[in-house]
Amino acid sequence: TGPARHCKTSFGARDFGGFQDCFFRDRPMDTARIAVVGAGVVGLSTAVCISKLVPQCSVTIISDKFTPDTTSDVAAGMLIPHTYPDTPIHTQKQWFRETFNHLFAIANSAEAGDAGVHLVSGWQIFQSTPTEEVPFWADVVLGFRRMTEAELKKFPQYVFGQAFTTLKCECLAYLPWLEKRIKGSGGWMLTRRIDDLWELYPSFDIVVNCSGLGSRQLAGDSKIFPVRGQVLQVQAPWVEHFIRDGSGLTYIYPGTSHVTLGGTRQKGDWNLSPDAENSREILSRCCALEPSLHGACNIREKVGLRPYRPGVRLQTELLARDGRRLPVVHHYGHGSGGISVHWGTALEAARLVSECVHALRTPIPKSKL
Repeated sequence: TGPARHCKTSFGARDFGGFQDCFFRDRPMDTARIAVVGAGVVGLSTAVCISKLVPQCSVTIISDKFTPDTTSDVAAGMLIPHTYPDTPIHTQKQWFRETFNHLFAIANSAEAGDAGVHLVSGWQIFQSTPTEEVPFWADVVLGFRRMTEAELKKFPQYVFGQAFTTLKCECLAYLPWLEKRIKGSGGWMLTRRIDDLWELYPSFDIVVNCSGLGSRQLAGDSKIFPVRGQVLQVQAPWVEHFIRDGSGLTYIYPGTSHVTLGGTRQKGDWNLSPDAENSREILSRCCALEPSLHGACNIREKVGLRPYRPGVRLQTELLARDGRRLPVVHHYGHGSGGISVHWGTALEAARLVSECVHALRTPIPKSKL
């Protein structure tokens, strides 16, 4: 594989021209040219999995935003699964297990610091006993157990809780770490906005759509919509355990450089500007759970728009226009659960890409007259 480069480009809407000439100059003729649209945690992990699983391919990531400016960069990155109503539970569990195992191996390696992956223990607490006292992911995280009465005394308003150790994946470190791996395997990064997937034809043989909310336009998908999340990042180094209200709305997630306090869940809200009232509410709710946070300092506000959909879209679509064909693998719609399942869904997306590559390389038999 050739050297990786990160290009900034201002090509016209359909002109890959000279870029294409230099780009594929040293590639064997049967190299499958794959474009991944989107450079958040889903796009980058998919590119890495494709590089590992699909032989003789070139991978280019095309996005108008790269880290630290993606939605993923705002996420706290705690591995506690979100449930997708349209996805079978056994599938969600497999995605979570594959992601947990992948990140657990990193956390136990010399790469852990660079990749921003580490173990963190804490509590998920409930104001009434949940119908599901043991969630589907309980045997994937470490040391899952019901909280004792003594532990619950820390949270007087709560009657039930779960204690466990999980992983935290900090995207401000993890995304650059993934980019490094993509470049190391000969991949390319191209900073460019795509308004229509056909812009990538005929420069690429297969397109992988990891554009998140961009899929409203790129895939014409009206099922996907933003769920606005505002968080605070504060300095409170004495907070070492995560605390999460079972509703998922209030949470305290300690990390390497700051503690993330959350949050909001505002459906259909596209506003990326921090809201002062949201910040006051978040701080008030988090201080009620952990009063020592009254002493937190250096408070920063962050906003991200979660790409919510009833189920993750993992699907191949063959676009056709004027006799031309463009295979597209869709991989988007992770909502607030993207980091918890990203590696599992990326492996599945890479398998779909592999099937597309196999189809491209298989000659169509001529019909017998």
